[in-house]
Amino acid sequence: MFHDQQAAERAESFRTGRADLAFADDAFLDHETWVRPAFTMLGNLRGKHALDYGCGHGMAAVVMARAGATVTAFDLSPGYVAEAQERARANGVRIECTAADGEKLPFADASFDAVWGNAILHHLDLTRAGRELLRVLKPGGVAVFCEPWGGNPLLAFARRRLPYPGKDRTPDEKPLIRRDLAPLRAIFPEVEVRGFQLIGMIRRVWRNRLACSVCDWLDTALLRIVPGLQNWCRYAVIALRKPAT
Repeated sequence: MFHDQQAAERAESFRTGRADLAFADDAFLDHETWVRPAFTMLGNLRGKHALDYGCGHGMAAVVMARAGATVTAFDLSPGYVAEAQERARANGVRIECTAADGEKLPFADASFDAVWGNAILHHLDLTRAGRELLRVLKPGGVAVFCEPWGGNPLLAFARRRLPYPGKDRTPDEKPLIRRDLAPLRAIFPEVEVRGFQLIGMIRRVWRNRLACSVCDWLDTALLRIVPGLQNWCRYAVIALRKPAT
């Protein structure tokens, strides 16, 4: 499996000391411009039950646990589940980890106040996944997902044709577009979508700090003035809210 192979390569880097399982919250929250704003959409996590949905390396689960949540994490990849468990131990937090399928969750109804997911929905059947999310969320709960977005045809061309760092992906995956969210809108009465990195997507090929800061400032201004430009962004944050009653 693609993700098990990734996890195995990462495990070797931890074993040889080329990478560290321990990390500070800021290293995760600020590694992309959308992560911190998306995390704030989860609300105050102290005393809440939270789910890291498709946990991957488990960094989000650790950050949620540090924020005071009781955290469960799952991934389809046993390799990533093992990494999430190791990361929790290395960072001194307790997380319940399991291997599971996002379209058939092994959790009871109304189990979680908050659900977090990163680059996971675009792998799934959103009708099945959406029904499961609605089922396991408590009334008034929220699920927040950060997903690659495919509304920009120029970006779509670059993704297909141009080389850039971190391009590895599974052969069948593709970024979400607006019509892909129709199943979620049919299930959840409230679906919020926010775009991130319009001009700022240049950081994928150019990491000049000053240039990226200027681009981020421009993005904030442009996306506020012309909300329709969010469809041309590199990533989207999708919030799904279950009614309180």
